[in-house]
Amino acid sequence: MTTTDGGSDGNPPEAASDDADANEATESEAVDRRYAVILDYLQHGRADDDRPRHRKSPLGYALGERDFRLFEVTFAEDADVSIGDRVVIGPTGARDVVDGFKEVGYDDVSNTANAELEYAVEEIIDTDEKRFVDFYNDAQPITLRLHQLNLLPGIGKKLRNNILDQRKRGPFESFEDLEDRISGLHNPREVLVERIMEELRDDDLKYKTFVGRES
Repeated sequence: MTTTDGGSDGNPPEAASDDADANEATESEAVDRRYAVILDYLQHGRADDDRPRHRKSPLGYALGERDFRLFEVTFAEDADVSIGDRVVIGPTGARDVVDGFKEVGYDDVSNTANAELEYAVEEIIDTDEKRFVDFYNDAQPITLRLHQLNLLPGIGKKLRNNILDQRKRGPFESFEDLEDRISGLHNPREVLVERIMEELRDDDLKYKTFVGRES
């Protein structure tokens, strides 16, 4: 361990302190933060919570960016957040405004959260376009007769085979590249939004490609 008093490593105090600060910065940068997008913020908690207002913590609903899980989030009393903000939900030590969270279902979130959900999905996709374009590059068979691409709305056998043939010639670079190279694939971004919304709404879907899967 680096000392700050010119100890066993022989460094003068200033150099040792600089080393410690650098190590702390590196460790901080290496933290694998998990983010969620706020769908609704209830400063005084839920309306059906009968406790006195001063005993209710502010809470809200949020959508995880990695795996599109829905969360009920408890916020710190002094949290300054609004709908559309990104907040850190993990790890615990990296949180600033979030006190805790639990996973909930589509039917458990507020009407406001439901109304904001599709916008949040679109924002997540737009912010990390390469990740979602790479779904078209990397999608694999699920069974001998079913491919991950066939789970997307409007993609049948012919369109699937066209995508597979084209990606052998080189990976797709963007949604625009997909549209240019795949005849009949209109708005590949919106196709993903539609599938993700379907997976969020229907807990009984046999195959889920985006919701609940770490990426």
